[in-house]
Amino acid sequence: MPAARALHGLGARVTVVNGGDGEGPRRQAAELEALGITVRLGDDRTLPEGTELVVTTPGFKPGSPLFEAAGRAGVPVWGDVELAWRLRGPDSPPWLAVTGTNGKTTTVQMLASILRAAGLRTAAVGNIGVSLIDVVLEQEPYDGLDVLAVELSSYQLHWAPSLRPHSAVVLNLAPDHLDWHGSMEAYAADKGRIYEGNQVACVYNADESPSQAGAGPRTEDLVRAADVAEGARAIGFTLGAPAPSQLGVVEGVLVDRAFVPNRHQQAQELAETGDIHPAAPHNIANALAAAALARAFGVPATAVRDGLRAFTPDAHRITHVADTGGIAWVDDSKATNTHAAEASLAAYDPIVWIAGGLAKGAAFDELVAASAPRLRGAVLMGADRHLIREALARHAPDVPVTDLERTDTGAMAEAVRAAKSLARPGDTVLLAPACASMDMFVNYNARGDAFAEAVRALASAEGHSEE
Repeated sequence: MPAARALHGLGARVTVVNGGDGEGPRRQAAELEALGITVRLGDDRTLPEGTELVVTTPGFKPGSPLFEAAGRAGVPVWGDVELAWRLRGPDSPPWLAVTGTNGKTTTVQMLASILRAAGLRTAAVGNIGVSLIDVVLEQEPYDGLDVLAVELSSYQLHWAPSLRPHSAVVLNLAPDHLDWHGSMEAYAADKGRIYEGNQVACVYNADESPSQAGAGPRTEDLVRAADVAEGARAIGFTLGAPAPSQLGVVEGVLVDRAFVPNRHQQAQELAETGDIHPAAPHNIANALAAAALARAFGVPATAVRDGLRAFTPDAHRITHVADTGGIAWVDDSKATNTHAAEASLAAYDPIVWIAGGLAKGAAFDELVAASAPRLRGAVLMGADRHLIREALARHAPDVPVTDLERTDTGAMAEAVRAAKSLARPGDTVLLAPACASMDMFVNYNARGDAFAEAVRALASAEGHSEE
């Protein structure tokens, strides 16, 4: 919608195509047609006659018939990010860009909080839900910004060949969306586009091993392969003590050995791990990545601390819901793939794990093998729960498993009751599904809400404390 409106406003002849023909598409069509934009519903396969440019939403796969037709006709295909990049004015704010399999939204929001703490006018935009087209055209309230904190998905990066950020980070790499990209190598290559032409810093995950990257490239490998501006630096982040040109952690303190006068002999204290909420290992890594991008933009160390202290994560991201009888209940419904779930499971011990949903082609052996020592029990639900059950049988045969067949609206309440029966005082019951939610819920938010509602009902019935 923003792309259609922007191009129409610039005088282009715009035709919007949508394969759907239901209530939602018809409502959007009426809005666009009122502006004088042509809309074609029920056909997203045929290239409209006279087309000179295709601008796609990220969901269309590269091999879609419309794009094949465009290729035969010599018509370029851009994504919304590419269009936004080309529509920037000469005084447009620079982009600090973030991608990765997991942690993108949290890192972008942390970055924006740090930038604001430095007195800069900024916004968290892009894949986080704010159209970059509206931002670069300075639609209210995005006029007069100093710098942008930009979240980018692999889909968006695939269609953004001319993007050249000020600085960028790939937080991590693990198999995801392979049905869209076709292979792990193609997925990683699209993520790596974010480093192309970087002006100041290419930030990478120094802790990532080839196995953690799904037997594909590591983020550092993507930096090495990128064609960057002269003088741009590779900056690592690590949960351990940092080497020169890295940010890391020393005795509970986040330190910078990259943006200091003598990085071989000096380090700058940025914040304490206690300034990060929640201080789970993967969230500390997100904070280090955000700090690296902010420091690349010249932000002082005190702003890193103040920004991290002021940051509050969105719901359903390792959110503490309640305590019942010495048992902590944590909602990480946003853990929709194995990499995210493994990071979440690593933050607690012992755990009763609630998992399952749509696997999206994922395998669970590595996740279960790594997490088995922490598991008190598991409650499985959803369409592909058998895949997790089979992995548990192979790698954690002594862990008791409750397998729920029901998929109605009361299933989550039953899962919570089952988890309660497995848990002991001192345990954490963790919803970290490692799967998408759409088999049973509208989205991961609805799944997390159902979990929180069931937990709070349990806490209320038992007279325990909530948070």
